[in-house]
Amino acid sequence: MKLKLDLHDVFNRSGDIDRALKGIIDEAVAKRATLVEIIPGKGSGALKKRVLRFLDQREIKALYHRVEKDSDNFGRVFVHFRWNESAGRGRR
Repeated sequence: MKLKLDLHDVFNRSGDIDRALKGIIDEAVAKRATLVEIIPGKGSGALKKRVLRFLDQREIKALYHRVEKDSDNFGRVFVHFRWNESAGRGRR
């Protein structure tokens, strides 16, 4: 399952950005999604940096497997999840 979050609508509202990011990560964990695509857009790169800082937080980082910056499109970030069936949640 793949989830997608487009941040174009909330790019200038700090609290909304964090809520949207937390919400999509929580949804991915609940639905055991394998991939979340986050679209901060191209712009100046400030929003992408903010997304990457959010994903680098210890409690968030523990929930996913890896982050991939799209080499073909600067305005996309992929968050990959790996689910261990015996553990039920988190990293393998």
